[in-house]
Order: sequence, then structure tokens, then C-alpha cells
Amino acid sequence: MLPLIREDKDLTQKEIAKLLKMDQSNYSKYELGKINILLDIIIKLADFYETSTNYLLYRTDNRKPYSKSIVKENEKH
Repeated sequence: MLPLIREDKDLTQKEIAKLLKMDQSNYSKYELGKINILLDIIIKLADFYETSTNYLLYRTDNRKPYSKSIVKENEKH
């Protein structure tokens, strides 16, 4: 998923790595599935790509982020 969404934005691994303040080689390992992505990195990527963490984790096909009102409503329960 990460390479596809990155390439859709015409970005390089190096550009995303810079955004995340890491080496390109480490970011490449995320894309290749060689290392697990830390939660804070997933959140930053979801915010940057304006998508949900579930989309990045293959838990949904819906690229749209969740509405803030839905999140707030779920926090009440």
C-alpha cells in the first residue's frame, strides 16, 4: 500500500523519509515489509496522505479518512 499511495502523489522514498525525519533506507524497509511500522509513523503518513490508518494497514479499501464527528462519537462509548 505505501508504495502505491506514495507513487500516486509522485513522491520518492527520499522525500517521504525526509518528512518522517529518517533515512531513506529505513523507509524503504517499511515499504518492503522488512520491518514493522511504528504507530506514530502510520499516523503521520495517514495525516500526510489524508487517509485513514486502516487504509494504510489494509483493513479497508476506503481511502477517505474517518470523519472527526465519527471519531468523537465513538470516544463517548
